[in-house]
Amino acid sequence: MPADLAVIGLGHLGLPLAQAATAAGIDTIGYDTDPRAVAELSAGRPPVDGSLTPSEIRRMLSCGFRPTTHPAELGRVRTAVICAPTPPAAAPRTLDLTAVTDAARALAARLRPHTTVLLESPVPPGTTEDVVRPLLEEGSGLRAGRDFHLAYSPARLDPDDRAHGYAHTPKVIGGLTPACTESAATFYGRLTDKVVRARGPREAETVKLLETNYRHVNIALVNEMAVLCHDLGVDLWDVIRCAETKPSGFQAFRPGPGVGGHGTPVDTVGAHRPLRLVETAGQINERMPQYVTQRCAALLNEHGKSVRGARVLLLGITYKPDLADREGSPAPEIAQRLMDMGAAVSYHDPYAPVWRVRDLPVPRADSLYEAAAGADLTILLQHHRTYDLQGLAVKAQLLLDTRGATPVGAAHRL
Repeated sequence: MPADLAVIGLGHLGLPLAQAATAAGIDTIGYDTDPRAVAELSAGRPPVDGSLTPSEIRRMLSCGFRPTTHPAELGRVRTAVICAPTPPAAAPRTLDLTAVTDAARALAARLRPHTTVLLESPVPPGTTEDVVRPLLEEGSGLRAGRDFHLAYSPARLDPDDRAHGYAHTPKVIGGLTPACTESAATFYGRLTDKVVRARGPREAETVKLLETNYRHVNIALVNEMAVLCHDLGVDLWDVIRCAETKPSGFQAFRPGPGVGGHGTPVDTVGAHRPLRLVETAGQINERMPQYVTQRCAALLNEHGKSVRGARVLLLGITYKPDLADREGSPAPEIAQRLMDMGAAVSYHDPYAPVWRVRDLPVPRADSLYEAAAGADLTILLQHHRTYDLQGLAVKAQLLLDTRGATPVGAAHRL
């Protein structure tokens, strides 16, 4: 059956797009090569932690959304959007484009004239023109910009940001030609309140690069400030509270045990010179789990205890509060480091019923307050709304707050 739209890749990028399109009345199919993901969606269950709720998926299905593993469906649509994942590659702060190229090849074999092809995956600048375009042209025998439209539009949704959903998040679009840009603008104009036209695909791709690196660089700055302020005996959280009253020129970022999420900072783009500031920021952020474990050891030592044999409780192992998504969470590395030092690690998280580190199950605390009272050290890694931090601070023998969420003086802060 023909459809208006094919979303290629049903992960954290593709599902929100498919949801917005379905809600807008666009006949949508979702294509993925993972049979398990398609089966879960077809049964009304989310295949990706923290993406959509079961009720949201069931609503999509009732509105006609059709998940499929059959690539033949891609040849029956007017618009195709590649939302394939681009995980970190083997080289530091570079991206693995395998899923994007696989998606482009699958689409190319079935591409029809006048189709609008869009890429939303995070990619290095130049990918749309230098990687995706040749694959589409060679596989289809068609020419981009003449026989079909091609454009890039960075995915910009912040997970669980209900105030800025798809309709209220401007879409940046950069087409291969002006006609490509306008075709993409016509499509996205059905989904969002505002469309922003970039000069071309490379500019649109670099928007994503800038936005991702901006976040990581500013988090690195405040993480480095956290280490400095601890050494100086300065309350960084009070510093931030005061600084964010500045009406312009300052945006508050807060330190943490590491940087999670799906956005990988990229500091090397092809043969171009590296972004040295981003490289340094990455090194700072990657050291935070080690710094947290060092603080743990110091705190235990100050209270006459050793890490070896200590009972340590980790609270919140997801990368973001009130979401089940664990992508990039620093919790596994912190747990590993503590285990290597001889600690007995357990955890509590309302969004993670089971957790494995090094392929071994980590004990889950059933009663939060009993576990905190019995632990030599409790570490708040993620501040879920369900946590009563004031009560927790009373129960815990020793509490390290890496998020600055506890009342002043109630815990040791990062």
